[in-house]
Amino acid sequence: MERLLCICFGAGLLRPAPGTWASAIAVALGLILHRIGHFPLLAVATVLVTLAGFWAVPRYTAGMADPDRSEIVIDEVAGQWLALCFPSFGFWMMGLPADNFPYPGWVAAFVFFRLFDIWKPWLVGRADRDGGVAGVMKDDLWAGLFAGIATVIAAGAFHIPMMLA
Repeated sequence: MERLLCICFGAGLLRPAPGTWASAIAVALGLILHRIGHFPLLAVATVLVTLAGFWAVPRYTAGMADPDRSEIVIDEVAGQWLALCFPSFGFWMMGLPADNFPYPGWVAAFVFFRLFDIWKPWLVGRADRDGGVAGVMKDDLWAGLFAGIATVIAAGAFHIPMMLA
C-alpha cells in the first residue's frame, strides 16, 4: 500500500521526468476536485494527500540509501495541489461557479510549481538539502507554497492594470 501511494498508483513510473508527469496528472485531478467541490474539496484533498505522503514515504523508503527516489511522486501531488489551492480559493471567494477554473490559473500554478521544484530556491532547496524522508515532502510543499504565491502575484500583475484602465 505504501508503494502504491508513493508512486501515486503508477504515475511515478512514467518516463521521462516522473515528477512532471505526476504534476500534470495532479493538475487534472485537482481540476476535477475543484469542479466537484470547489476550493473546500481541493483543500481537504491537499491535506489528506500531504498526510498520506508523510505516512507512506518513511514506510516505503525504510532501509533505502536514498529516500528521495524519482518514482516517489506523492510529494509532487501534494505540492501541486497546494499551488492549485491559491487560484481555486480566489475563484471560490469571487463566487465563480465550480465549473469555472480559467486556464491561466491552473497553467500558472503548474509552471510555477515545476519551476520552484526544479530550481529549488531558498527554503525549497534547504528542505531538499536537509534530506531524509521529511525532506522528500517538505521541498515540494515549499515549492507549492511559492508557486501559489507567484500565481496570485502574476494574476494581480495582469488584472490590476486592466481594472485601472
